[in-house]
Amino acid sequence: MNVILRQRLRHLKNSNTTTAGYWLRCMSTLETIELNGRNYKKDHMTNVPQNIINRLNKQLHNTKDHPLEIVKSKIVDYFHGYFRNRHGGCVFASIDNISPVVTVQQNFDNLLVPKDHVSRSKNDNYYINDLQMLRAHTTAHEIDLISSGWNAFLNTGDCYRRDAIDKSHFPVFHQLEGVRIFDDFELFEETKDNSLRILEKTASMRTEEKQAEHTIDAARITEFNLKYTLMKLVENLFGDNVEMRWVDAYFPFTHPSWELEVKLNGEWMEMLGCGILEQQILKYAGAGDRIGWAFGLGLERFAMKLFDIPDIRLFWSEDERFLKQFKTGVDTTFQPFSKYPPSYKDISFWVNDGNFSSNDLFEIARSVGGDVIEEMTLVDQFVHPKTQRESHCYRITYRAMDRTLRDEEVNDVQNKLRSEAAKLLHIELR
Repeated sequence: MNVILRQRLRHLKNSNTTTAGYWLRCMSTLETIELNGRNYKKDHMTNVPQNIINRLNKQLHNTKDHPLEIVKSKIVDYFHGYFRNRHGGCVFASIDNISPVVTVQQNFDNLLVPKDHVSRSKNDNYYINDLQMLRAHTTAHEIDLISSGWNAFLNTGDCYRRDAIDKSHFPVFHQLEGVRIFDDFELFEETKDNSLRILEKTASMRTEEKQAEHTIDAARITEFNLKYTLMKLVENLFGDNVEMRWVDAYFPFTHPSWELEVKLNGEWMEMLGCGILEQQILKYAGAGDRIGWAFGLGLERFAMKLFDIPDIRLFWSEDERFLKQFKTGVDTTFQPFSKYPPSYKDISFWVNDGNFSSNDLFEIARSVGGDVIEEMTLVDQFVHPKTQRESHCYRITYRAMDRTLRDEEVNDVQNKLRSEAAKLLHIELR
C-alpha cells in the first residue's frame, strides 16, 4: 500500500472524532459505552446492545476463504481487470477497513436524507448517542472519500441495522459501495465533441431523466456508463446468459435512481441499487464541477445466491463443516450438513401503549437467544372489541446450526425472552 493511500485512510479513520472538549466530557463520566477500545458518551439515543458490540470489526469480508471475502474479491477483481488507465494502472481504489463508527451527519445529513425521513428512526438504527452511530451503509463515507481525492473507489465494510429475524435478515451485514466521478474530458473523451459539457450554463428544470444542473448529454452518458458497468459485473458473477432488468427507484443521494433485478431460479430478485450522484453531494465534497455515479450491494445477498447458502446466520458460523467448503478461486455450491430439528414456541401479549415496535422485540430475542432463534413471525394480531387493547402473537422457531437443542435450553431462552420483553417493552403477557 503506498504512502498516500495510508495517509488518506488514516485521515478517514480519524475523521469520526469530534472536538477535544466533547471527548473529555465523554471520558469524565461513567455513562459511556466502549466500542473497539474507545469510550463514547451515552444519552437517550443509545441503543447498541452487547450482542452487536461483540460482532464489531469481525472483518468477515477480509477473512481469507470466507464466502463474503470471496464475493468481495470477485467484484474487486472485475473492476481492477476491466477498468485500467492509460498507464495500465487500476482506475478503482479498493478500501475495506474504515471504522463503522460514524456521525449522524455522515450517515444522514451529508447524504441529503430529510430530518423526518423514516430511515433515521431509532427503531431501525444503532445509535451510540445523538451525534454518533454505527453506520447503516458504507455510503456514509462517500463525501470523505471524494473530498480526499478519490475519483473512483470501492468501499466495503460491516454495516448495522435493526431488522427482522429470519433466514435472510441479520442486524450486521456487509455492503460494497462503488463510486466513479468524471470531469468533462473523461466523460466525453470518446465522443470527440469538444462542445459537450457536464453542467448547464444556467440550471434548468429537474426532470425524471436528469438533475437541474446537468446537461441531458452528461446525464445520458453517465447513465449508460453506470448501467453497462453493473450489467457486466452481474454477467461476470452469474454468467453471460443471466436475465436482468432495470426498475426505477428512489434514494435521497442519487437521481435518477435504479435497482437492478436478476432472474434466479425463475424469480426476480433486487440485487443492487444505484444512480447518478446528487450534485449537492459533489459540491459538499469539493467536486461540484463534475458528475458521478454510485451503487451499493450487499455481499450476503450475492453470496447466498452464488453459493446457494440458505441461512444468513451461517456467515457467522465457526463450524468447520461450513467454512472448509469455500476456497478462493474454486466455484462452490454449499452442501448442507445435518439439519437439526426445529422447536416452536409462541409468545402472546397485550400491547399497553402505541409505542410497541417489533424490532425492539427482535432485539431482545437476539440478546437472550443469540443465533439459536432462526425466525420470529407474527402469526396473530387483533383488537379486543370491548377493551380496544391490541394483542400480538409471535411464533418463534428455535434451531441451532451446530447441534440439536435440548428442551431445557429452549425453555430457558423462552422464559428469559418472556421476562425481558415484559420488563422492557411494558407488555402484558398472555
